[in-house]
Amino acid sequence: MYRLFVGVPLPEDIRLRLDGMCGGVPGARWIPDENFHITLRFIGDVPGDVAEDVGFALAQVRPKRFDIELSGVGHFSSGNEVRVLWAGVRKSAELMALHERIDNALRRLGLPDEQRRFTPHVTLAKLRDANLPKVQEWLAVNSLFRAGPMTVDQFVLYSSYRQSSGSIYTPEAEYMLAA
Repeated sequence: MYRLFVGVPLPEDIRLRLDGMCGGVPGARWIPDENFHITLRFIGDVPGDVAEDVGFALAQVRPKRFDIELSGVGHFSSGNEVRVLWAGVRKSAELMALHERIDNALRRLGLPDEQRRFTPHVTLAKLRDANLPKVQEWLAVNSLFRAGPMTVDQFVLYSSYRQSSGSIYTPEAEYMLAA
């Protein structure tokens, strides 16, 4: 079985800027900067033959490259508990279209739709029993974060292996966008 997702990798300069924001919230498990990406579609656990079909289907998705910008920070919550801190992605019709094209390619394979609404972001930390005042302070301090523009010239099929210290992401295939 392969645990797969599709994402946009970030250039080193932006990863380093994001990494500089990571800290100051007790209870946060900060994501290593080499794992920063924008998730386009979580696929989940699939057998090897399906993983191969996914790779072929994604190769058919060939939009033109485009620019995006990161803008602001936010969080995802479950009930009253903050679970994730993230950097946002400024609204982009091209990014939404790329997401939709990837969704359609995977839907044609018979893969189920993702249940969560697509909210482009870069996950910076996962939280457990975090100190809410420190979370609010972090959100306020970093609220004006901006980075980019950056050119999206590829997307990547990643596999993910979970371990106690965090997940390891491995690029399985890279798909270049048209010039």
